[in-house]
Amino acid sequence: MTLLPPRSAVIQGTPASRDRAVDVARLVSLFVVMFGHCALLLATVTPKGVWVGNTLGAEPSLQPITWVLQVMPLFFLAGAASAAYGIKPGTSWGGWLFGRAQRLARPVFWYLGFWSLALGVVRVVLGAASAERLGRESVALLWFIGVYLLVLAFVPLLTRAGGRVLAGVAGGLLVLAGIFDGARLATGAIEWGFPNFLLVWLVPVVIGVAYARRLIPARVVLGAAALAFAAAVAAVAFGPYDVPLVVTGTETFSNTTPPTLLLGLHCVWVSLLFVAAAPAIGRWARRPAVWYPVAVGNGGAMTLYLWHIPAIAVAAFGLHAVGIDAVNPDQSGFWGLMALRGLVFAVVMFSLFLVLSPLEHRRLPWWDDAVAASGTRGAVVGGLVCLAGVAVLLMAKEGIGGPTGWAALTVFVAALLGARAAAYRRTHGEEGSTRGRGRDRDVAPAGAGDRGVGRQAGLAGERKGVLR
Repeated sequence: MTLLPPRSAVIQGTPASRDRAVDVARLVSLFVVMFGHCALLLATVTPKGVWVGNTLGAEPSLQPITWVLQVMPLFFLAGAASAAYGIKPGTSWGGWLFGRAQRLARPVFWYLGFWSLALGVVRVVLGAASAERLGRESVALLWFIGVYLLVLAFVPLLTRAGGRVLAGVAGGLLVLAGIFDGARLATGAIEWGFPNFLLVWLVPVVIGVAYARRLIPARVVLGAAALAFAAAVAAVAFGPYDVPLVVTGTETFSNTTPPTLLLGLHCVWVSLLFVAAAPAIGRWARRPAVWYPVAVGNGGAMTLYLWHIPAIAVAAFGLHAVGIDAVNPDQSGFWGLMALRGLVFAVVMFSLFLVLSPLEHRRLPWWDDAVAASGTRGAVVGGLVCLAGVAVLLMAKEGIGGPTGWAALTVFVAALLGARAAAYRRTHGEEGSTRGRGRDRDVAPAGAGDRGVGRQAGLAGERKGVLR
């Protein structure tokens, strides 16, 4: 038994038509997120308990680097492009959406099952307060799962629009995001910003669909990216927006929780730069030495996304156990200590990847049956998937240490199980949401990707023409 898929199966099983640039963007972005979080975490154990800080909060001069580190737009773009490649005429919205959620939710179920049991143990051993604190941190990154399920619901509709319509939609989303920012500023109520979780993150989705359908003229890409970047700079220089595009703990007007117009403009220029570079990236990724790690990494992308924060914690507190802490950018040798933590984190994460990534491809009885849903039934199934997205967003905000978070977790699971129960088993030749028991699909973090690498068979068996 091999721990990684055979190199020959991956290389030879990849169709020439595959858009490898999307896979590269997805994995590179994921590594930026993982090692970015590793570098931003300040943590140690004091006599009063665990202390956690943020490098960007402790050293504000570093905050402009977040304009490079904020790569989440590329996750959404990659997911939308991959989804758009796979949509066929006549595809049922509800059945299709559940098919994407079906593959996405499998590793999430394992992750939530682990933390539900772990928090029960923590509550008994360390008390309710410790369980609540850990419960908030353990599911915080699941916000992406919730938002992704919601924005994915719009992809089938967006694939029917022309280039000018999609450009208008993107512009309209930015305008609406700015309006909600204004209401949030005027009232001081953060709730006015909540619609921007959908509006802002739909922007790279729109661009991803346009990219997949080759609707973005090459002659305007760099100019439009430069215009969006200039607008973002102006929004900081003359507007109410803070510089950092990630959470620092010291923001006066957060650009991420909830998202703002500034983040929307960032989505535009980052996404368009990828569109401009995609042909060169795709050619580079055809090299076997490049494609094999990219394909394997994408095959376990959900494992990397879900488990990298626990791996960072193991690295940080493992080093603390031997007397090595990185807690202040001003301390002697701080960045060397961070590099050491990054190395330990890489070892821990790779070990978790080998052990846990097979769970992404281990099909679950009943849940992974090939199903379909159309008409009224399809609308119900799709609606339940969207409800699950809203529920996991609330769970990520509240954590699973208190009653609200546990209720959100219950709704998330119940909505997805309800969607599965409402769908009907797909018959032979019927358009459905899965490929049958003999195949699996690879996705981006949070289920955003196209079909890809299985654990043992690699990309073998993948149909040509799906990714153009």
